[in-house]
Amino acid sequence: MGNSDPDGRFARFANELDAPVFLVGFLTALVAVIAFALMPDAAASAVKRVNSLVEEKVGWMYLLAMFFIVAFALFLVFGPWGNVKLGKPDEEPQYSFLSYFAMLYSAGIGAGIVFWGPAEAIFHYDTVPPLVGAESQTADAAVGAVRYTFFHWGLSAWAAYAIMSLPIAFYTYRHDAPMRVSTVLTPFLGIDNLDSVWAKLVDILAVFATLGGIATTLGFVGSQFLTGIEYTTGVSVGDTGTILAIVGLTIAFTLSVTVGIEKGVRRVSRFNMGLFVVVMLLTFVLGPSAYIMSVTTEALGQYINQFVAMSFFMNAGNDASWVGNWTIFYWAWWFSWTPFVGLFIARVSRGRTIRQVVVTGVLASTAVTIPWFGIMGSIAITEQSTNAADILGVISEYGVAGSGYPLFEALPAGDVLNLLFLLLITTFFVTSADSSTLALGMLTTGGELEPSTINRVIWGALVGALASLLMVVGGVDALQAASIITGGPFAVITILAVLAISYPCHDIHPVFFDTDRSDSASNQSARLDASGETAARESDDD
Repeated sequence: MGNSDPDGRFARFANELDAPVFLVGFLTALVAVIAFALMPDAAASAVKRVNSLVEEKVGWMYLLAMFFIVAFALFLVFGPWGNVKLGKPDEEPQYSFLSYFAMLYSAGIGAGIVFWGPAEAIFHYDTVPPLVGAESQTADAAVGAVRYTFFHWGLSAWAAYAIMSLPIAFYTYRHDAPMRVSTVLTPFLGIDNLDSVWAKLVDILAVFATLGGIATTLGFVGSQFLTGIEYTTGVSVGDTGTILAIVGLTIAFTLSVTVGIEKGVRRVSRFNMGLFVVVMLLTFVLGPSAYIMSVTTEALGQYINQFVAMSFFMNAGNDASWVGNWTIFYWAWWFSWTPFVGLFIARVSRGRTIRQVVVTGVLASTAVTIPWFGIMGSIAITEQSTNAADILGVISEYGVAGSGYPLFEALPAGDVLNLLFLLLITTFFVTSADSSTLALGMLTTGGELEPSTINRVIWGALVGALASLLMVVGGVDALQAASIITGGPFAVITILAVLAISYPCHDIHPVFFDTDRSDSASNQSARLDASGETAARESDDD
C-alpha cells in the first residue's frame, strides 16, 4: 500500500501535539460555545452573576496587581535588570525595530483600539466617570473623558503582556525550556517538571482564555466591518453574509500564519501599522486640529498627574458599578489576553534585552495609542456637541460597532476615510487572528516554535468558525464575559511572571541587597537544569 503521508505532515502534526492541553482546552471552550448557542439567556445570566461577584469581591485585586506590574515594568526600563538579554550573550535580534514593533502592536490590543477608539470617549463625555467630577457634556467632561481612554488603553493595558513574555523568552532562549505559558513556573517547578499537573493546568487555562479572548475580539471587529458595509451601502448582509465575510477573513489570516512569521505575519503587520498611521494623520489634519491638540495635551497632563489616583480608585462606599463596568472590566480583559500576547511577544523577542522588550511593548505602544485616542475622542466629542454628527444616536441604533463611520463621514473626504477605516479594520482582524493562531499552535504542541502547517490551519479554521458562530447566535458578549473570568487566574500568574524573571535577573544584577552570588548561582543551576548547565550569569554586557 502506498504511503498516504509522503511528506510526513500528518505524522509531524500527531507527534508534536500536546494531547491533554489540546483536548481539554478545546473541549472546554466548545462546551461554553454550545451553552451560549443553545441557552444564551441562561448562560449569559450565569456568567453575569460570576462577573458581578468578581467585581464586588476581588475587583481590588485587579487594581493592585495591575499597578504593581506597571511599576515593575518601569523599574525594568530604568534599572540594571534591563540589560539582561533574552538569548545568548552574542545573539542579535531576529527582526528590525520597525518589524518588531509592528508585530507587537498588531498582536496586542490593536484591534480593540480600532473598535473603541471612536466610541469610548463619547461614552465618558455623556456618562462622566465619578473621579472626573464634571457635569455631563461639558468642557471638563471632555478632557476627563479623553484622560480615561488614555488610562484604560495606555501603560496599564500594555504592561502585563510584556511582563508575561519575559520569563517565557528568558527560560526558552537561555535554558532551552519549552515555549509555552507554563514556562513562567520554571523557578518554582524546575524545567524537568514542566509537564506536571500544575503546568498543564496553566496551559489549558491559556488555551481557553486565548480562544475566548480572540474569538470575541474577532466577533467585535467582524461586526464593525459588517456594520460599516451596512452603514456605507445601506445593504444588510444577514446571517449568510456574516458567515461568508468571516470565512473570507479567516482564509486571509490562516494564509498569513501558515506561511510563517517572516513572510506572513511580519509583512501584514508592517502594512497594518503603516495604514494605521495614515488614517490617524489624515483624521488629525482634516479634523479640528487645534481642538484636538488642546484636549489631548490637557488630558495627557491629567493622565500623568492622576495616574496613581485612577489606578486605586474603587468608588468605595458609593455606586461602584462604573469602576466595575470599565476599569476592572478592562484590567480583567488585558489579563485574560496575557497568555497569547505574552507568548507571541516571547516568540519574536529572541536576541533582545529586557529593556528593549519593555520599551517597545509598553512605552512605544502607549506613545502610539495616546494620539489615536486623543484624535478620535476629541473629534467624536466636538462633532456630538456641535451636532455635526449624532454619534451617540448611531451607537444606539448600530451599537458600538457603528461609532466610527459617522465620525469620519462628517469630515472632509469622509467617504475616503471610511473606506480606509474599513480596510484598517480588516488588517487588524487579520493581524490579531494570525498571531493568536500561532500562539495556540505553540500552546498545544508543548512549545514548538514553528507548529506544523496542519496545526495552524486547524486553529485558524476553529477560531474563524467560533467568531462567525458567535456573531450569528449573538453570544459574543457572553463568551467575552466568560473569557474575562480567566483574567483572575492570569492576574496571579502574571505576578508569578514578575517573580520568575526577578529570580535570574537578581543573580545577574543584584540591586537591593548583597547576596552570596556563588551560592545563588549554584542553587539556581540545581533548580533549573539537572545537567548543571546554566547561562543565568551571562548578560549582554559581559
